[in-house]
Amino acid sequence: MSDEEWAYVGPLLPAPSKDGRREKHDRRDIVDAILYVTHEGVVWRALPGDFPPRRTVYNFFDRWKKKGVTITVNNALRDQVRAAENRNGPPTAGVIDSQSIKGAQTVHAATRGYDAGKKINGRKRFIVVDTLGLLLGVLVVPASRQDRDGARQLLLDHYFATPTCRHLFADGGFAGKFVDWATTILKTTVEIVRKKDGQKGFQPLPKRWAVERTLAWLTAHRRLAHDYERDPATSTAFIYWAMIRTMARRLARGTPVARWKPRKTTES
Repeated sequence: MSDEEWAYVGPLLPAPSKDGRREKHDRRDIVDAILYVTHEGVVWRALPGDFPPRRTVYNFFDRWKKKGVTITVNNALRDQVRAAENRNGPPTAGVIDSQSIKGAQTVHAATRGYDAGKKINGRKRFIVVDTLGLLLGVLVVPASRQDRDGARQLLLDHYFATPTCRHLFADGGFAGKFVDWATTILKTTVEIVRKKDGQKGFQPLPKRWAVERTLAWLTAHRRLAHDYERDPATSTAFIYWAMIRTMARRLARGTPVARWKPRKTTES
């Protein structure tokens, strides 16, 4: 991360240990290593030697995943990006979509499935984004899960996590009983955006293009081009880290931040 990017991410991480002991490795090096794995797609043991030890990096990754730190950082950066785009307050509308991804051999049989429509054996990612394409929620399930079934679980989580967002745009795969269920149970309007009659080839659809762009942002990170994780929760964490990197770069390039002071290095 550049100094400008770290100026946004660094303050959002939890404080060091409560007993006041200084951590052996710089937090910025830990985050850089996690983002390296996310973007380059390497296994943990292939981390270059100038990063902290892989076990240390993974332990931070796993600890922040389980304590919800990754989601907290994502949400805080999302609020900053929205403010920079003059979108004041929490989102009131969003877009929902799914993406089937091939699963590697490391993906356990119990957590994978076959998407007959896409002819993909692996997992399916459901995401909800705001109208800027910024991540609001993620759910990773076997690829055999129907869009309407997987969306229900994600929408329940979304209902409590983002109570202001009660209007969602979706494609035709979510039409039918899911729309009625969302309206009746969650008081959420799901508006189906369909292709134009006679449309040939790819054309960006109103509102829905934002989530398609987000999926492209995610799969630009090699760790997310396939699903390699044994635990779906780990896949979810990598998705959040990919968005953290994307938003930090967007903030650093588009809005001013306080100048970062050079880190103090210990002389050997």
